[in-house]
Amino acid sequence: MKKPILTFFCVICFVMMGTLQLHAQNFRNQSDLQWIAVPDDNDWTYELGKDARINLQLLWHGMPLANTEVSYSIGGDCLDADTRGSVRTDAKGKAEIPFKSPKKAGFRDCKMTCEVEGVRFDNHIKLGWSPEQLTAFTQMPKDFETFWKQVLEEQEKATKPNPVVVPAPEFSSDKVDCYLVKLNGGFTGAPHCIYGYLSIPKKDGKFPVLVSPPGAGVKHMDPLKTQFYATEGNIIRLELEIHGINPSISAEDYKDISRSFGDHTGNGYLANGIQSRDTYYMKKVYACLLRAVDYLTTLEHWDGKNILIQGNSQGAALSIVLAGLDPRITAVAIAHPALSDMAGYAEEGRTGGYPHFNRYYKEIKLDKQVIETLSYYDVVNFARLVKCPVYMTWGYNDNTCPPTTSWIVWNTLTCEKECYITPINEHWISTETRYRQMRFLQKHLK
Repeated sequence: MKKPILTFFCVICFVMMGTLQLHAQNFRNQSDLQWIAVPDDNDWTYELGKDARINLQLLWHGMPLANTEVSYSIGGDCLDADTRGSVRTDAKGKAEIPFKSPKKAGFRDCKMTCEVEGVRFDNHIKLGWSPEQLTAFTQMPKDFETFWKQVLEEQEKATKPNPVVVPAPEFSSDKVDCYLVKLNGGFTGAPHCIYGYLSIPKKDGKFPVLVSPPGAGVKHMDPLKTQFYATEGNIIRLELEIHGINPSISAEDYKDISRSFGDHTGNGYLANGIQSRDTYYMKKVYACLLRAVDYLTTLEHWDGKNILIQGNSQGAALSIVLAGLDPRITAVAIAHPALSDMAGYAEEGRTGGYPHFNRYYKEIKLDKQVIETLSYYDVVNFARLVKCPVYMTWGYNDNTCPPTTSWIVWNTLTCEKECYITPINEHWISTETRYRQMRFLQKHLK
C-alpha cells in the first residue's frame, strides 16, 4: 500500500472560529478570535497506547489572550463526550490540553469553548490513533454482485436511455459548449430519469469523458464552478442531477422541493424505501449512473479510451459505486466519501458514516432489516470491487463524512491508489485540491 501523503494548509494550524450562533468551521473569516491548536505529532496521528497533547494559543485581534478559561470535552468521532475538563491560558495566551489514547484504533474529537467579552466561541480538533487498522462494520452479502447484475439487467429491459440534448448557452463560453442532457432510467412501474450539464471543449480533437455525480441534497446546479476540467483539462465533463428534476428551474424552486423531499429526515430521499433492497430509493440512482457512461461513450468527441469519475461527499460515494459496477471506468478522483459504513452506529461506541442513521437521522433505526438493505448500498462494499486507480482526499475535522469512515474506505480499496490527507479540513476542499484531483486523472490517461 502506498503510504498516505499528508499536507497542512497552515503549519501552525490557524483555526478561526465564530460564535455558536454561526455554524462552526475552520478559518472563520472576520473573527476577533484566533485559535491555534497544534497536536504534538505532526501528522495528527498516533500509535495506539501513546497519549497526545494539544498546544493551544488564543489570539484576540492578533494579541495573546491571557487568563482565559477554555472548557473542553473529548469523545469518539461523532460520538458523545466521555472526558471533560478545563485549562486557563498563561500570559502568552497558551495552554495545554491532555489527550488520552483510546483502547481501539480510531479518532477522538476535542471540542473547546471559551467566552470573551460576553461572546462564546468554539473550536474542535480530531486526532487519530492507528487509523490504518480501521475495518468496516458493514459486511458484503454473498449475492451482492449477483443482485446488482440483476438490477442492471432489469433496468435494461424496462427502459432505454433515449437522450434529450438541448443547448445551455447560459453556461457556454468561448472555450466550451454546454448542453442540458436528460437520460431515461428506472424500472417497470418505477420510472426515473437523470439530468446533467455537459461541457465540451470547443477546440478540435478527441477528449476523455468524465462523470461527476452530485453531493447530497436537492439543490441548484452551477456547472461553471468546475468547468475548468473542460477548459483547462481538455476533458468532456457531465455534471449530474440524480433526482429527475430539471436543473434549469430556479434556485427558489429547488429550495421548495428540497424542503419536502431532500431534507435528511424520515421523509427524505436517503430514507425512502429503506426497509428493502428492492424498494430503496438509491437503487434507481445507482443504476442510472451507468446510463451516464453509456451516453458519454456515444459522443463523437470522446477519445474512445478514457472514462473518468470525479466527485466529493455523496458525489464521492456515487463515484465509488460507479467504479465498482462498471469495469469501463479508467480512473477516479474523490474527496471524503459519504454513504460509507453507514450501519456502523449499530455497534456501541462505533462511528457510522453519513447520513448518520441511528444518531443524527433519528427517524431511521438500524434494525436488522435496515442493516441488510444498507449492505447492498454501502460504499465500502463497492470499494471492494474497484479495479481502476483511485485518488482520495479527506480531512480529519469533518463531522459530515467523519475521518473514521473515510479511512475505512481507503483501507478497503485494493486497487492502485493515492491519497492526500488535509487534517485541518472540515467538510470542504480547497480549489488547489480540486486541481490535484484533475492532475491525477490526467496522469492516468491512456
